[in-house]
Amino acid sequence: MSYVFPPPPVTTLPVAGSTEQFPVRRVYCVGRNYAAHAREMGFDPDREPPFFFCKPADAVVAVPYGTTLDLPYPTETSNLHYEIELVAAIGKAGAYIPVEHALEHVWGYAVGLDMTRRDLQIQMREVGRPWEIGKAFDQSAPTAPLHKASEVGHFEKGGIWLKVNGQDKQRSDTSKLIWSVAETVAYLSKYFRLEPGDLIFTGTPEGVGPVVKGDVMEGGVDGLGTLNVRMV
Repeated sequence: MSYVFPPPPVTTLPVAGSTEQFPVRRVYCVGRNYAAHAREMGFDPDREPPFFFCKPADAVVAVPYGTTLDLPYPTETSNLHYEIELVAAIGKAGAYIPVEHALEHVWGYAVGLDMTRRDLQIQMREVGRPWEIGKAFDQSAPTAPLHKASEVGHFEKGGIWLKVNGQDKQRSDTSKLIWSVAETVAYLSKYFRLEPGDLIFTGTPEGVGPVVKGDVMEGGVDGLGTLNVRMV
């Protein structure tokens, strides 16, 4: 087969404790999935059906343990926000997945950041337009190594937190997800056939806020290690 130009490399995430790489196919993100975060963004956190937005696969940037990613401050924004999230990785294909079987499709978990050009997101939201320029920009999804669910379990509870320059900014528990990982997988699979390689960013707790050049973020989910990012 001849290509017009060389195909881009496959985006991958390292698997913790292994030399294996997990190829990324699609990235789905759940909006406002913690009640306190919904309130801080000015919305009613009643348990309405979840909604989703996407990032391109190459927005994912692998951040190996023991390293700090130097993340360039993105263009065309003056209000860049951090959002720490539990990331679920799909390892088994399915559509219309029953909630009681949904976790069978989750291969593993990681810690991720949904970086957000908040000013651009709000501008688009106010005029009823898509959020892509606020959410789907280059390198907007730094992600730590993946852990196999067979080894770490399914995080129905556990601390999730983020510090900026050593100061607590976000601190909650995955038990406070409005829609659990299983419910999210089941609901999403009604609209998209999930395939191995899909990532689901499951939502961020309260405490989101801005970072500027020079700020260092450290975030984690209990049992998954930490993610370290420096804005440059």
